[in-house]
Amino acid sequence: MPPKSKLVRTHDDYTVAVVCALELEMSAVRFMLDHEHDDLPTDDADPLNYILGDLHGHNVVLTCLPGTQGKAAAAFVAAHLARSFRRTQWRFFVGIGGGVPTSKQDIRLGDVVVGMPDGKYGGVVQYDLGRDSEGGFHLTGFLMPPPTEVINAVGKMRASHRVGKNRIEEFLSAVMDKGQSEGWDIQEYERPHDDDILFEAGYSHQIKGSSCRTCDQTRRVQRPARRSTSPKIHYGLIASGDSVIKRSKRRDEVLEKVGEVLCFEMEAAGMMTESPCIVVRGISDYADSHKNDNWHGYAAATAAACTKELLSYL
Repeated sequence: MPPKSKLVRTHDDYTVAVVCALELEMSAVRFMLDHEHDDLPTDDADPLNYILGDLHGHNVVLTCLPGTQGKAAAAFVAAHLARSFRRTQWRFFVGIGGGVPTSKQDIRLGDVVVGMPDGKYGGVVQYDLGRDSEGGFHLTGFLMPPPTEVINAVGKMRASHRVGKNRIEEFLSAVMDKGQSEGWDIQEYERPHDDDILFEAGYSHQIKGSSCRTCDQTRRVQRPARRSTSPKIHYGLIASGDSVIKRSKRRDEVLEKVGEVLCFEMEAAGMMTESPCIVVRGISDYADSHKNDNWHGYAAATAAACTKELLSYL
């Protein structure tokens, strides 16, 4: 674990909150902390567990959904967090998601999507909340955009990346080196040796429980090789709903309703009904029937590293 800081702090000293849906995701962020802080007492009515630390000079409170996923669980966490740590100004919702590669966005496994306003939506859209009419399905849920200061920090980071590469690989390498020297159980966050395979939208996984090696390889989408395996960061719309998207047909139906979505996930809408936040998602699958768990750890780590870099601009 990161080294301990000896400074004495109170709940009101914490201005950044990072929320994750899974323990795997929370541990990835924890490994990125510059220092960990001693625990603080919480109200008996607050059932959440918190990890305290700092990143780039910001005091950070880190927590995780209590064993359940979905928008209701995220809203539950956001409410308790706001009561226990009243001075948090900026909230990050960090974890994994299903990517949507298109001709405009060459999204690969391990890449990161940062939810940003697109002029119509605030960075995240609740795609399963709306009404049917003669003119079709109309979305009715509007979620608040991230705070202005965070949007400005994203702008600074994007501008920096136009003249230099992002720092995801730098932060991942530092954590891996530290983990090996300290004996941390960190192997699950390494980049998988599995191929990054994207199949045609209409082609389903063939044998449940087997790898994609049993699928028809002639149905693979041919994509040009990247010059580097370093993850890229994409900025745009994230779709949030109550169910995991596992079929490309369902994925494409949502795209027809919403527009240019870069990523799917399940909990952000619940967080953002309580207060504005920014959503950072590492891509672990392509929101289709070919999804598996092999890329979960690495995708969680790239999202955590991107969050660390973003905080350096805030």
